[in-house]
Order: sequence, then structure tokens, then C-alpha cells
Amino acid sequence: MEGPFRRPLHSARSAPGDRNRQQQPANSDYRIPAADYSVLSCGVETMIPNISASDVPYLTTDQMIEVDRAMMEDYRIDLVRMMENAGRNLAHLARERFLDGDPRGRPVVALAGTGGNGGGALVAVRRLHNYGAAVSVFVTKPAEGFAPVPGEQLDLLLRMGVTIGFEVDMRTVGTADLVLDGMIGYSLQGAPRGEAGTLIRWANDQRAPVLSLDAPSGVDTTTGTVFEPAIRATATMTLALPKEGLRAPGVEDHIGELYLADISVPPELYTKFLGIDVGPVFALGDIVRLV
Repeated sequence: MEGPFRRPLHSARSAPGDRNRQQQPANSDYRIPAADYSVLSCGVETMIPNISASDVPYLTTDQMIEVDRAMMEDYRIDLVRMMENAGRNLAHLARERFLDGDPRGRPVVALAGTGGNGGGALVAVRRLHNYGAAVSVFVTKPAEGFAPVPGEQLDLLLRMGVTIGFEVDMRTVGTADLVLDGMIGYSLQGAPRGEAGTLIRWANDQRAPVLSLDAPSGVDTTTGTVFEPAIRATATMTLALPKEGLRAPGVEDHIGELYLADISVPPELYTKFLGIDVGPVFALGDIVRLV
């Protein structure tokens, strides 16, 4: 390969928006939602609390764009911090939910796009690599096609010697224990094409579970429209607040288990810019499962 992708690929077994306020009643008596804790099939209790999905507001894509804008421009919480929070939580969920609490030697394949969704997945890759997992990454475009901050995350992995490749290299991939989907989040515009479409089809053909970041690639986060192709996730970890499209009728088979992860959005931001009272959703943990 040319440029930064010239490292050989090994088997995975080897090493503003709308600024109008949403009309919801303010609730100054917000209480932490009641919760229990998830139990995996192996019978091990996790530290991820379950809370009712009805206790949490859902956002449209435009509203989430406004949240991101306010985070960076009004609160000075930059994209790097949000991306690191997202990736850390994704790696934690991958370890606890799908890798039996010990990723050492476990083969993981990550599929990464060029924007914020891909950047979060690349942060998770860095952490899983540090945890001892055997991680391979496949990207939808060369390094020069990445946005600046996700591009920095890609460069970090290259400096660490993590395997990076394209769809054409996937014939060399062995069996994975987990696939991470970080290709397309709320920036989806129509059916995935090119490398993204090919990687989605590859992921859906695998027997390994698929963990999607923010939304399964190919699912519209406002309408819930499922394009062809679209990831059929075993679980989805959405960020900050869940997206409207993730509760649309008929989308359940693509979402799988739905988790919500903290990226450090101040609850006051939702009130100030969206007119939504949220409260301390993450009081019981940085990741919660919505049930």
C-alpha cells in the first residue's frame, strides 16, 4: 500500500441544528432513574446499570449537532475530549460485555470511518490494544481523507504498530471474537457506498458479535430509516443521549442491546440550548443500558 498504510496486514488472530426549544416540561425534581444490573450469559454480574428508556429524553440529529456545537463553542469542551470519552467507554463495554472481562489475546476487528464516529472507534482500538487484544483496523478511506482529529487518532495507531488496512485486505482476516462498527454515525446521508458499504456487508456475514458506536452504520439517527446495507448490531452504544431513530418501529433488529455512554455533556447545556431537562443520567455509571 502507499503512504501510511504500507504496514503489512496480519490475521486478526495476530498480534444548528435546530435551536428551537423542545417542548417538554421542565422537571426540577429530577431523580436518578431506578436501576438494576446486567447479568451476562456466563452468569457474571457486570457493573453496567439498567435504566428504563422512558426515563431518558431522545434527540434528533439536528439537536445532537447543536449539542456538539455548544460543547465546543460555549463550554470549550473540545472534540478530542469528547472522542476520548466515547472511545474509552466503547473499549470498556467491549471488554466487559463481549470479551469476558479479559481482552488479552482476543482477536478484534474494528471498522472505522473518517469522521467523529471513526475517531471514537480508533480511541477504543488504542485502549483495547493496550489491554492486550489483537486488534486489526479497516478504514473507509486513506489517511488523507480523514478529518483532522480522527486523523490524529489514526496516526497514533500507526505509530503504535496497530494493523491498518482496507477492504481489499480483508481476505487475510482470521476469525474475530468481536467486530467494532465505527464507520458512520449521525452524519449518514443516504445508503452507504464504496468501502463503507463493502465493510458493512462483511460485518453482517461474520459470526462474531458486532458492537456499534452511536448508531449502526446505515441507520438514520432521526428517522430510523434502515438503508441498504446497514449493520445488524448485537449491541449499540449511543452517546450523550439516545437518538430518535434508535426507537423507530422495526429498527430493533439492527440496534440490538442499547447502551448509553457519557461524553461529559453538562446537563445544564440541554436546558440552555434545547429546553430539555435531563438530570444526572450517569450518576450510577459512565455507561448505562436502556431497557
